[in-house]
Amino acid sequence: MFSLNKNLVRAVTLSAAALACSSVLHAADVTLKLGHIANEENSWHKAALKFADEVKTLTNGKVEVKVFPNDSLGKEMDLINGMQLGTADMTITGESLQNWAPKAALLAIPYAFKDMAEMDKAVNGPLGAEIKKEVAERAKVIALAYFARGPRNLTSKTPVKSVNDVKGLKMRVPNVPVFMQFWRGVGAQPTPMAFGEVFTSLQTGVIDAQENPLALIKSASFFEVQKYVNRTEHVRSWIYLAIGEKSFNKLNAEQKKAVQEAAQRAQVYERTLMLADEQKLEAELKAKGMTFVETDQTGFAKKAKEAVLAAAKEEIKPIIQQLYAD
Repeated sequence: MFSLNKNLVRAVTLSAAALACSSVLHAADVTLKLGHIANEENSWHKAALKFADEVKTLTNGKVEVKVFPNDSLGKEMDLINGMQLGTADMTITGESLQNWAPKAALLAIPYAFKDMAEMDKAVNGPLGAEIKKEVAERAKVIALAYFARGPRNLTSKTPVKSVNDVKGLKMRVPNVPVFMQFWRGVGAQPTPMAFGEVFTSLQTGVIDAQENPLALIKSASFFEVQKYVNRTEHVRSWIYLAIGEKSFNKLNAEQKKAVQEAAQRAQVYERTLMLADEQKLEAELKAKGMTFVETDQTGFAKKAKEAVLAAAKEEIKPIIQQLYAD
């Protein structure tokens, strides 16, 4: 009897050890945390989840990506700083990178691209390659893929029909020098502010306006605190799905290749979502009570060129001049 119990104990012990070993074998070798500003409805978040799924599949579960929307992992600038230090892994970011890499400003030059096709050509050509190279070298951030954005529009509490209507307007902009230059140049009073603080600031009257693509205007519920969407369409731009150099180097060669492939698949997926969203966003915002205003873009574009070139850093001024010439 004693021998049977001893054998039973041994069997249970071996079984537990096997289960523990199996658990270790199936655990991820590397976990990457991806934080971003958008909410769960936004195409960026859905594409980030797609990226996570593809990474898991392509690495057989050896690399896991955890996605944190709504600034829940930290504000954009904090995440970029963390990626440089190795305390954060990934984010979705764009022109904010110009705080380290001046050429990142070229992601969002006001009135530089007339449509998405023109922008795609720039991203996938020599200009895009230059930007990615400088971002990697100076910001220590690796751009894995890019997501196109719908044009940025100005939302406000009063209608804006011409450039003269923004004189003295208190508005939020991201912490992006070229945006500050542009809005000051057209006469507004821009204030840099983290995205997560914008709704409350509009609600309390700290600011009276802000500018973003329709997708973020809807997902952030700005329709609750803004009446008008003014069709300035002042920036057509893209944004990167990015990983910190230190986090990328935690991966072996095979895992790096898998992460890059997963990012490309997420890029294709996001474009499909984004184009579908753009077709319905205006109707949805109108249903929420917002009024769309036809704005004289010519006046904005003229002042944009003057303001941006006047304040541009010398190393990128010739490129901006070429963008405007094209």
